[in-house]
Amino acid sequence: MSEVRIAAEPRTEFGKGAARRVRRAGKVPAVLYGHGTQPRHIALPGHELMLALKTPNVLLRVDGVEGRDNLVLPKAVQRDPIKGFLEHVDLIVVKKGEKVNVEIPVNLVGEISSGGVLTQELVSVEVLTEATHIPEGVDYDVSGLEVGVHVTAADLDLPAGTELSGDPEAMVFTISSERTDEELAEETETGESGASAETSGGDAEQSASE
Repeated sequence: MSEVRIAAEPRTEFGKGAARRVRRAGKVPAVLYGHGTQPRHIALPGHELMLALKTPNVLLRVDGVEGRDNLVLPKAVQRDPIKGFLEHVDLIVVKKGEKVNVEIPVNLVGEISSGGVLTQELVSVEVLTEATHIPEGVDYDVSGLEVGVHVTAADLDLPAGTELSGDPEAMVFTISSERTDEELAEETETGESGASAETSGGDAEQSASE
């Protein structure tokens, strides 16, 4: 898995005003916690952190906190809802050999048999895995699968040392038959008929109110 070294600065001022000043300086307010330690308030370089967070479950080695580096995982990331820039990050300290719960992406590869339509219901699964060896994702080969096939989370072949911690019955994907031109036309006609009925009903209500 990816590991990124990043330098931190301690924060001694708190509150919304202090956080705004940190962000204006191109840094992101963050809190470091875990393993029975008191939460430590730090600031991280915004651009470097943004690039690092593009990798799911990135492992950060944070320097400059109490004279030592810390292995951490991003636990909660707050972004501006409009502009998308980082506002705050919670980081949890981890150690080699420790198991953590994380979500990893599900990647479907290959092409199904003709005549089928694949619908992916689940794009990630929750797993329990070693903190310093989090898999980047899990692949599932759909090559040649036919109509009627459905795959749940329990069917995924997870990497060694990783086990499913989410719902094993959660549906990952299904393959259904393609709709014919007649079925599509019938759906269109049904939709238009329903819309016409609603319009007529609305006109009738309006006439009655007048």
